[in-house]
Order: sequence, then C-alpha cells, then structure tokens
Amino acid sequence: MLSLPSSPHLAEWVSRLVQIPSVTPEQAGPRAGEPGEAAIAEAVAGWFAQFGGEVHWHEVQPGRPSIYAIWRGRSGNQGRWLGVDVHTDTVGVEQMTDPPFDGRIAHGRVYGRGAVDTKASLGVVLALLESIHNAGVQLEDNLLIAATVDEETGATGAPGFADWLRMREMILDELVVAEPTGCTPVHGHKGLVRMEFTAHGLTAHSAQPQRGQNAIWAAARVTLALEAEQNRLQALPATALGIPQLTVVLINGGIGRNVVPDTCSVAIDRRLTDGEDPLAVTAQLIGLAEAASPLPLTHEIWRQIAAFYQPADSELVTRMAEWSGQTPTVAPYGTNAWAYGDVTQQRIVLGPGSIDQAHGAVEWVEIDELAKLTGIYARWWGLT
Repeated sequence: MLSLPSSPHLAEWVSRLVQIPSVTPEQAGPRAGEPGEAAIAEAVAGWFAQFGGEVHWHEVQPGRPSIYAIWRGRSGNQGRWLGVDVHTDTVGVEQMTDPPFDGRIAHGRVYGRGAVDTKASLGVVLALLESIHNAGVQLEDNLLIAATVDEETGATGAPGFADWLRMREMILDELVVAEPTGCTPVHGHKGLVRMEFTAHGLTAHSAQPQRGQNAIWAAARVTLALEAEQNRLQALPATALGIPQLTVVLINGGIGRNVVPDTCSVAIDRRLTDGEDPLAVTAQLIGLAEAASPLPLTHEIWRQIAAFYQPADSELVTRMAEWSGQTPTVAPYGTNAWAYGDVTQQRIVLGPGSIDQAHGAVEWVEIDELAKLTGIYARWWGLT
C-alpha cells in the first residue's frame, strides 16, 4: 500500500539537495563550491536509477549534464506521457548573509540556495518516486522527469531537452515546469529579446572634434529611436500577457576626457507578448536602430525567447487550479516553459514557495508548501 511521504521526509529530501552546490558557472565565486550541475546530476541520476527509472544523460554543455528518467506506466506506449522539468542550477551565493548550503531545517522551513528555486520541486519528486518504488506501485501513465541545466543564465537546458524529445519523436501530453509559484498554476509569461548595438566612429582630439566621428552621438540617436519605439508599444492594446516592453539597460562608450569616442554600445531588453515572433522582433529592432544611426552599426544578439501562453480554460490548467485551490495567473518572470511549444500538448508552470524568496540573501521554502505540492502531484500521477 502506498503512503505519501511525510512533511519531515520531504524536508529532508530538499535539505539533501541544497547541500549539493550547483551554482551556475557564470555566477560562481569563492563561496560557490564546485560550479555547475555535474555533482547534483550524478546524485540525481543515482536516485532515479535506484527508484526504477530508465536514466538518460544529456551533456548539454561540457561538464553540464541534464538527466532524464522514464517510468513506463501500465498503459504502455499507447498511454499518456506526463513530464516534469525542474532545473538543477542555482544563482550565485556571494550575496548571501545565510550559510548557502547547510540545508538546515528550522521554523517550518528548509533554508539554503536553491531551497525554493527549484530544489523544492525536485525534492518532492524524489520523495514521491521513492514511495512509489518502495510500495511496488506502477503508474497508469508514462512519466518523464527532466532535471535540466542552465536555466538561470544561458537558457540552454530547456531547448536541449526539447531537442532530445524531438529526436525521439516524443510528445508530452502534459508538462509541469517547476518554479516557485505558491502552487498556483501559471499559464503564461512574456518572452524576451536581449541584444546590444554598437556604433562605430573615428577617434580624434576633442579640441578638433570635426576630425573624428562621435560614436556616442550616434548611439544617442539610436537610444532616442528606441525610446520612441517603447512609447509606440505602450499604445498597443493589451494581450493576455499585457503589452510589450522595451528598456535600454546598459550604455557604454568613450576613451578619455579629451578624445572623440570611436565606439559606443547600447544594450536593450525587449519583452514579448503572446503571438510575437522573437526573430521578427529582432529584425525590426535592427532595422530601427540602423535607420537611426548616422554611423555604421553592428549588433550582438544575447537571447531570444518566445512568450509562453496556455489558455486559462485548458484542461490541465483547470485541473491544477482545482487541486491547488488557487486561481490561475500569468507571471512577470520567465521560465523554461517557453521552449516546449511543439513537444507538449499542454504545459503549465507550478511549484512550491514564493519567487520573493528566490535569489536573495536568505532563501527558504515553507515545508507546508512541499506537502501541498506532494498532494497535487499525487493526484496528477493517479496515486490518490
């Protein structure tokens, strides 16, 4: 007979995961331990295998493996495929005032980097798989758990998992992307385009500026054109995800106080709503900037991510809302859900704890939230 894991046992699983550092390499500092996800991938793969999973390693980047595990259900290949994507990387810990990896359990919480984002969901998954294995239970549906890398900075883990599914011609009927949502079903969030424009001029002595070509002046014209584009976007009718946003986030140029600058760069963050194509938006921004600049302009594209939107009245969203007791919503932040449009039938973002506790000087998750997610997953997986 299957007994669901107790709250103390759930907390122990999350604590165990927090104690394995997995800081994304781009944010790793002296306190980070071994950067990257290799250590946690090895541990998770071992647990997946111990609990009867068919384990697959996928080295998305050198030394940074995602781990996928399959539990085949009684319904076989003709049955449904349920999936969970939970990222294993965390943000940096140098800003933390709390011990980052002690995983202490106190005051009804589990503390440490990753406790809420997103080792809480992974701990619940592992505790449930352990209970299922120990009880000798086989699920009705097929289950695929993806412990993916590089969500926090590079966003390569999710498209890597999507490519893995495509290579096997697999379509997941339902996918939950783990993020701290207070167990509220999130059915949409904006996408983004991040890029940088660089104006190229000619240096000269500032006493004879006519002999040079001032790249800062050119970049200023680009910046004003981008401001005008943001104003245009604000007048658009709102979609289900709101209105698009465009922000100049960085500007850098100049050589010295008495030198005409030959380069100046402007970096932007453009948030996309449902229905916007990242490639088309990128091309439009390049055209706008080039038309505004009186000097040659180059560009560098940092990231292109489509918006994610699952209708609020879809079956998966409705069921998860009923089981969680929460009203579905959309999120202001991004998640891995953007990458899975053509490899899933339905997908949502859902997990325990609050985004307010993520990335901070102190990070924790409420143990009651772990128990709540356990109940939701138990119903989703047909255990109760």
